[in-house]
Formats: sequence, structure tokens, C-alpha cells
Amino acid sequence: MRNVFPVVLGVVLLSVSSAFAQKIAPLEAPKGFDQPVAGIATGKLDSISYTSKTVGTVRKALVYMPPGYSEKKKYPVLYLLHGIGGDEKEWLKGGHPQVILDNLYAAGKLKPMLVVMPNGRAMKDDRPIGNIYGPDKVAAFANFEKDLLTDLIPYVEKHYPALTTRENRAIAGLSMGGGQSLDFGLGNLDKFAWVGGFSSAPNTKMPEQLVPDPAKAKKLLKLLWISCGDADGLLPISQRTHDYLYEHNVPHVYYIEAGGHDFKVWKNGLYMFSQFLFKPVDVAVLPTYTVLGAQATTNVRNAKYPQILPDNRAVFHLKAPGVQKAQLDLGRKYDMVKDSSGTWTVTTDTLSRGLHYYSLLLDGLPIADPASDTFYGMGRMASGIEIPGRGTSFYAQRDVPHGEIRERKFFSKVTNSWRRFFVYTPAGYDANTSAKYPVLYLLHGGGEDETGWAKQGKTDVILDNLIADKKAKPMLIVMMDGNMGGPGGLAGFGEPTLKRFEDELKQTVMPVVESNYRVAPGAQNRALAGLSLGGLQTLYAGIKNTDMFQYLGVFSSGFFANNAALSDPQYAFMKANASTINTNLKQLWLSMGGPEDIAYANNKVMRAKMDELGIKYAYSEYPGGHTWPVWRHDLYLFAQKLF
Repeated sequence: MRNVFPVVLGVVLLSVSSAFAQKIAPLEAPKGFDQPVAGIATGKLDSISYTSKTVGTVRKALVYMPPGYSEKKKYPVLYLLHGIGGDEKEWLKGGHPQVILDNLYAAGKLKPMLVVMPNGRAMKDDRPIGNIYGPDKVAAFANFEKDLLTDLIPYVEKHYPALTTRENRAIAGLSMGGGQSLDFGLGNLDKFAWVGGFSSAPNTKMPEQLVPDPAKAKKLLKLLWISCGDADGLLPISQRTHDYLYEHNVPHVYYIEAGGHDFKVWKNGLYMFSQFLFKPVDVAVLPTYTVLGAQATTNVRNAKYPQILPDNRAVFHLKAPGVQKAQLDLGRKYDMVKDSSGTWTVTTDTLSRGLHYYSLLLDGLPIADPASDTFYGMGRMASGIEIPGRGTSFYAQRDVPHGEIRERKFFSKVTNSWRRFFVYTPAGYDANTSAKYPVLYLLHGGGEDETGWAKQGKTDVILDNLIADKKAKPMLIVMMDGNMGGPGGLAGFGEPTLKRFEDELKQTVMPVVESNYRVAPGAQNRALAGLSLGGLQTLYAGIKNTDMFQYLGVFSSGFFANNAALSDPQYAFMKANASTINTNLKQLWLSMGGPEDIAYANNKVMRAKMDELGIKYAYSEYPGGHTWPVWRHDLYLFAQKLF
């Protein structure tokens, strides 16, 4: 047989990473970067007092001037902010920025600049005494924005030879000061082109407020730097900001390193960030600047690996000292390298978005990664790693009313065995006891089972968001098991197995659903959809039963190209019943994951045959191939067309 797509769906495509991602190693400060070096030129520190009309008092700040400072030259300026428990001297006491900068100047790595270290607590009594978390003191940190813009910056630019354009002004800070830097810098892109947040604190605005206009930020920012320690409890604040920036394609550095909420991390942040300032920046290499990656959302609790780097390469670790050879099987096999502790490590190429099934091969034996969640997706349980991607906000967890996924066991007379399905019930199902709901029967692909849509497919999140946005009607979604026993492989696509599925749906599953859930009656309240093998089952059972289903969704599937003759039973049925099919169906929706989808050829031939037979359908493509990001998007679109 020709042009038959494989049953197993765990196929993932790895995009080829660019050359720079392979060549540039993660960077961090070398040993001794913060220790004085004898015999090098050093900068100078000034203590200044300026009149603050904002606060109504005279306030203090420190100014670092670079080695060789001259009033005859003009300098860009970095405003460097402290944390909630500090003042203008916190960086000086805990971080020794003058030493770090002196050493960088001696190494020829910095553009000469002024560094201003102000007190970011804009109130008359601005010392860090008493309850430093008191509401008046927290409010004073927000009030510093006005003090900075209208009082301090004008003072500095009047009394020092400072360049006064936004391109020559940077702001960065640690903890509370990191939040201030992101809030003030991104909120005033007419004043700052360089913005850095080190371990930014909860005062950091939500990303949608920080960057309401991503296109503007992308155009105006010279550099946006976000860094944090991997053991810092505030890491989720940096992570959410990075996620939003990545989603909206705003270039930035997301730098994670080993450490907590301390000056080890913040000093390294200053060391790295300062070297970028006031120089041309190649935004293409920004995602490669990090030491560690973010833990994958598919990791089990407290597992540090796998990690996802900002450019979507993934890092895997496994401690197995007795193993002689270890590989990562991610569609492509990667050789792992063992260190002296017996820990095996590998870093992949850049991975495409979505869920990737994988296994670890230990001396040739495939096993699931104990650090990762497992999924039934390759005809067996396998590990999975979720790679973030752009255009995926429709399945992001949001603060909206949430439905539930429930499990139902039942005895099937068709298979003579106990089976189960999962049911999504929308928010309010239990409270609105008089309401009846339409039903979508949703089918998985080959090599998967009824857990596929419930787990890999993120069905509940997609529907919760759609219903909350009033883009879809509240509905039940029944995720049934399409594995009907009998021979595997291509036989699973044969007439006997497809007929067995149809019987299971009509004779067992639908009666169980309609007798145990509040279901609105009639074909107008029923839909059937599926991906790959499930799409073929939808075609087989749905086209023959348009008196039972008014909506059919076929994702990444199609009748086989070599069975396109009108003598084929499926097409013969369509030819004989074209008028009835077109009249009964409100929606026959076909979709593909672009030309790279392995079912593309079958679907194309099938559409041509449907055109010839006069069968009406809608068609959609979404790039991504034969993968879960495509099918999640299919559900997102198809659900909006129902009922």
C-alpha cells in the first residue's frame, strides 16, 4: 500500500538549531571578578545630595566615575537600584560594584559610563529602619519613579558630563530595585533604552502591564535583561515575565544561574549586564546567555531537570553510575556524557514547540525518565517534555471559572470488557442542575488512548478559556478509548476495526453518556471529532451517521489515497448520499498541520474526491506537522464552531 500514514503518533520534528546556539557557551563571571586587582586604574566614588521636589527634602545618592574620568568627556549613565532592606549604600557594602567595574575596565570589556546608586525609597525618612515592609515604605518605592525622573536624573545631567538621550541611559536593580527597574524602565521607554532586573521582586508589574505594546518595546529597547537564581523563591516572577516576552517575540536575555536571593547572583548580574551596555547588541545571540534553563512544566515535583534553555534547547540529567552507555531517544538519538559523579548529561538542539515523547536508553534498554511526567503516547508509557511556543496562550492556565475532567468506567458489550472514558464538564455543571449540555465526542490518535486529549491535549484548559471568553458554548466533551483490540498496525485502519469502533460508540458509549449526564438530545447537540486515527474513525462513523451528528471534525487525517476510487465503499457511500450528508451536517471541518503533516497527501486526495462528489466541507491549515500543538489549535478552532 502507498501513502498510508503510520499509526503511531509520537512523531516529533526537531528544528535545526542555528550555528551560534551550538558555538556560544553559557557565560558567567570568572573567579576573582569581584576582588581588587593591584596595579590597575580605578574609578572614583562621589556622594551627592540633591533637592527632591517629589519628596520635599534633600536626598542622597552615590556616583561611580570610571577610570580616566574627565569632565571634558560625555558619558552614558546606569542607574543601579537596591533592594527593600537597603539604601544607596547597599550595592557598595554587599556587591562592591566599583571593584567589579574597575576589573572590567582593566580587561577592556566596558564602555566608560557613570553609575548612579540612589536611595529608591522616596520618603522623607528613607532609612531602612522599622518595618521595612510597611505600606508607607512599599509605597515610597513606587513613588521613587517620579523622584528619579523629575529630580535625580536632571540633577545628574546638570552636575556631571552625562549624555542625555534615552540611548545613553540604563536602569537596573536587585530584588525590589529589580522590580523598580522593570516597572520604570519599561514604563518610560522614552527615557531608558537599557533595562535590567536581577531577582525582581513582587513589586514587578504583571507582564501585560509592563509591556502593553510589544512591538513598541521591541523597536525601542536596546537590551532587556532578566536574571535570577534557580533556588530563589521569586523565580516565578522572572519566569512569567520571560514567558510573556517570548510569546510576544520581544528580544531579551533570560539568565538563570545556581543560587538564591543573594549578592552572589546580583554581582554576577551586574558583571554580565554591564558588558552589554551602550554597545551594539546582536539580539540573535541573546537567548544563549544563561547558565541554567527553566525547569520543564512536565517535570515531576521538585525535579530540577529536564531544563529548557531560552532558545528552546533542552538539558537532560540522569544519575546512573553503573551504566556504561546512555542515550536520549527524542525521535533522534543523542549520546549522553557521564561525569565523575556518575551523572549523565546531554543538551539537545533547539526543539519545536509542544509535547515531545522521549525515552532514556540505558545500555540499550529504553526507560521512562524518573524526573519527568509520563504519557501513553507511543503504544506504551513514555516520558514527555513540553516545549514552550509562541501562539499558545489559548491553552495557558488563566484565572477563569474551571470545569472538571471526570473518569467513567463502564462495561462494553462490544469488546466484552471493562473500559473507561473521560468527560469534561464545564464550570457550573453541578450547580446548574436544570441545564442540559451538547456533547462533543473527541478521539485520540494511534498509539495513544483516552488519556490523550485529557492530558496531552489540554482539553479542559482550552475549553475553560473559550467559555470564559464567550467564544464557545458550554459543552460536555467525552474522550473515549478508540483502541478496539484485534491486530495492530495497519489493520487498525481496516473496515472490521472501524466498524467495531462505530458499534462501540453507538451501542455502548453514547447510551452510557446520555443516561448518566445531563445531555441535550438530538443530532444538533452532538459532534464527533478526532486526530489522525481518530479522524479516520470520525470519517467512518460520522459520515454514515449524519442523522446522529451534525458536526464532524477531522484533524490530520483522511481516507487513504490509494483507496480514492469511487468503487471504494466510503466514497461509494458519499456518492450515493451526498445530498443527505450536505443537508444534515452543519459543519464538516477538515484540518491539517501544513504540508509537513504526514497525513497531508491522504487528506489532499480525499478533498479532491469530496469536491468531485459535491461534498461540502471547510478546510484549515495550521503549521506544525503531525503534533499536539496543531491538534490543540484544531480543538480551539473547532469548538468555536459548535452548537
